[in-house]
Amino acid sequence: MSMHDDSGAATSRGRTRRRRLVSAAAAACLLMAGAGTATAADPAIGSATAGVSTADRTPAGILQAGAQQGVADGYPGVIGMVRKGDTAQYVRAGLGDLTNSVPADPKAKFRIGSNTKAFVATVLLQLVGEKKLSLSDTVAEWLPGAVTANGYDGSRITIRQLLNHTSGLPDYLGRVYPVGADPYRAWASQTLVDTALAQHAPTGEPGEKFGYSNTNYVLAGMVIKAVTGEDAGTQIQRRIIEPLGLHDTTFPVADPALYGNYLRGYAIQALVFRREVTVSNVQVLGAAGAMVSTMDDMATFFRALVSGSLLGPELTAELKTTVPAATDTEYGLGVERLKLPCGQWVWGHNGAVLGYFSEWFTSDDGQKQVLHANNEYHLAGGTKGQLDTNKAATEAFCAL
Repeated sequence: MSMHDDSGAATSRGRTRRRRLVSAAAAACLLMAGAGTATAADPAIGSATAGVSTADRTPAGILQAGAQQGVADGYPGVIGMVRKGDTAQYVRAGLGDLTNSVPADPKAKFRIGSNTKAFVATVLLQLVGEKKLSLSDTVAEWLPGAVTANGYDGSRITIRQLLNHTSGLPDYLGRVYPVGADPYRAWASQTLVDTALAQHAPTGEPGEKFGYSNTNYVLAGMVIKAVTGEDAGTQIQRRIIEPLGLHDTTFPVADPALYGNYLRGYAIQALVFRREVTVSNVQVLGAAGAMVSTMDDMATFFRALVSGSLLGPELTAELKTTVPAATDTEYGLGVERLKLPCGQWVWGHNGAVLGYFSEWFTSDDGQKQVLHANNEYHLAGGTKGQLDTNKAATEAFCAL
């Protein structure tokens, strides 16, 4: 879920720039707490941060200290990556598997939640480049009758407005993604859209203002299917995963399990109880946040995306055309533009689904990158762990 995300939930920078995939009501049902023991980075992974102290102010040292603080805040495990040019350093703290006491592995797979949205937006932009659709096309042109209930009108909402979250459509996710959700339950995309529209009538005009909604990307996935005859996951596999060699990245369509080397996901409940939630319903997330990836694959994808190698200059400019979202935050097409405390502007996003929270920052040319992830998320944004690891990630980027 990202809960917003898909899956994209939120970490706050002392402001409200991060959107959650779940509703406040759903998040309020869960409580956060817990503690853990920090583990230094493993030099065998190729990191220069093994044995780093909190006084180490190198980018990797800053991120390592943040990972350790995240575990002290209650995360089972935290992983991270700092990359400048072709040089990457990795950090880890805590455990990726509590039952078997396995250290968190920066090379492990995890659910990326709303970071899926950038992949979906990329496919649609490539289709625009192939003259198969336009960003100014309406939802109704491709999905007749999909958005017609409760005062909403798909003939007045464009593809661009789906991708930059200015459609005005409500978010469905908080209504269908409780902690106890059946991971095997089937969810049709139109059912998710209908759930969103039934919540309330429009509160503004399409294009009027930013409002993060996972419903936008469920519809975006439906548009991909209408244009190509294939689902979003198949198109992402062919257009992005295979060309970039993202061997540890997948878009599960229905299978709720993870395979190979992965972080186990947890949700903290009742202040002290950690429930394993690795097996998770991906159909309820779909194009809004169902994907699985790794630090390395995400860094490769986002570098290729923001640098223009996936889209070319004209479409990359469309990707980076933003609308105001919050203080020091703008939203493009599946990506955010953020002003860090040091004054630097970066591209980024986060992803929050049950059991996992991740975030990335990339410079405009893709040469500087910081990513981090943890394996605990219980549908609440703005936790101490999120704040502390986010602060470390921003400081690490500023130190690059």
